[in-house]
Amino acid sequence: MDKVRVRFAPSPTGSLHIGGVRTALYNYLLARKHGGKMLLRIEDTDQTRFVPGAEAYILDALEWMGIEIDEGIVKGGKDLGPHAPYRQSERKPIYREYAERLVKEGKAYYAFDTAEELESMRKELEAAQVATAQYNAVTRMKMKNSLTLSPEETARRLAAGDAHVIRIKLNPRDEVRLNDMVRGWVSWHATELDDKVLLKSDGMPTYHLASVVDDHLMEISHVIRGEEWLPSAPIHVLLYRYLGWEATMPRFAHISLVLNPDGNGKLSKRDAGIGDFPRIPLSWTDPVTGQKAIGFREEGYLPDAMANFLAFLGWNPGTEQELFSIDELIQAFSLERMNKAGARFDIQKARWYNQQYIRMMADEKLGGLVIQDAKNRAAGLDEALVPKFVRLFKERVTFVHEIVSESTGLLIAPESYETEVASKKWTSEAVRGIEAFKVALAGASPEVNAEEAKNLLHDVLESLGIKMGKVMQSLRLAITGKGAGPDLMLIIEVLGRDETVKRLDAAIERLPVID
Repeated sequence: MDKVRVRFAPSPTGSLHIGGVRTALYNYLLARKHGGKMLLRIEDTDQTRFVPGAEAYILDALEWMGIEIDEGIVKGGKDLGPHAPYRQSERKPIYREYAERLVKEGKAYYAFDTAEELESMRKELEAAQVATAQYNAVTRMKMKNSLTLSPEETARRLAAGDAHVIRIKLNPRDEVRLNDMVRGWVSWHATELDDKVLLKSDGMPTYHLASVVDDHLMEISHVIRGEEWLPSAPIHVLLYRYLGWEATMPRFAHISLVLNPDGNGKLSKRDAGIGDFPRIPLSWTDPVTGQKAIGFREEGYLPDAMANFLAFLGWNPGTEQELFSIDELIQAFSLERMNKAGARFDIQKARWYNQQYIRMMADEKLGGLVIQDAKNRAAGLDEALVPKFVRLFKERVTFVHEIVSESTGLLIAPESYETEVASKKWTSEAVRGIEAFKVALAGASPEVNAEEAKNLLHDVLESLGIKMGKVMQSLRLAITGKGAGPDLMLIIEVLGRDETVKRLDAAIERLPVID
């Protein structure tokens, strides 16, 4: 493959949707696989929708996900690379130059129509039962633009500073064909399209002009974006044609939508009715409304697990393998294996990935995350015990913070006991074995370890002729208040001799024998 240059081009209008993170991830994987470059461009031409803090949020989200930027907007707010600036609001003169060029070449025109005149046209078309109200080859000849006004009148209006836009001039005989890397061949006839605005009355470009000009000048080789942008593709293809850039037009890949868990509709950032789970990478507080939304990071998801999960939302590696490191994703990724159908956002699968990544993580690294999480929550966890807590709970949790909560909970003596277990297992035989174990344990070292506790219990029960199965669940109940959980002998090691004996005494005193 020739030189690969891809871009992620979000708008700073608030928090970043998790579907946008997936788009960034696919761009990143393609760039890394082919030794290419990943660009970050900020599409902020609509200043009315600009939200303070949104750009910094985008940078933080990409950094958390491990998506490295080679060129474009980077941390610290500076541009990195030879094609700066990378904020479209700072490239305003560039767009006007190309828009004016199109006008001079007869491929675009000035339009002076007011909002009221455009609304009147729309109502007229609706009354005539025209399917779609479009500003096209037919309707433009009834409007106020440089095609219907004389050159002198057009020049006068421009000189007077009359509000105007620049629209692309479509040829009704044109047909547009695009070989999309996901959709295959897609075609449109110009009669289905309208003369889109390229340059707005405030001098800012629309998405159509800005993205095409920037992608060309920044030498973008592949445009990977959501399926919702497919209707814009014919205008973009025509702009490449009109500007004489067809030979260097990037390959387009319109990826599938991320759907709600039930498969009905696109996943929304705000629809709480579809399930209580995050839809954004990092927590966000709207600076205007104060509304808060929790992110995947704050919920406890690991970035590598999220990358693995998101990669599979629309892509298929062609193997049975589900767990991939980021390097393995890079090697396996290809646009040819993208799915056309929308991908359901299965939050249970996301949780499964997180669980698997915790299990695969080295104990030392996981311990570091546990310590940091405990500090963040002011949990007051004894760092010396963390390696033991990791051994206890690593195979049983979905999130790191569950290790913290389970560990702190374990250190608190039970106030109550599971009724169902107590009513079936707290027998006189079990109590006899527990009492004997308590006495033996009281004579052991204060720092008794799991192996010593296990041998001690085995020897005591063997001497009494009591089977281990008759005692184990009751012993767990006495120590933890629960009938199930992680390695009981390791729990005894964590609690130590004195605390364990104290808990056994309390259970023997509180619980009534059932026989």
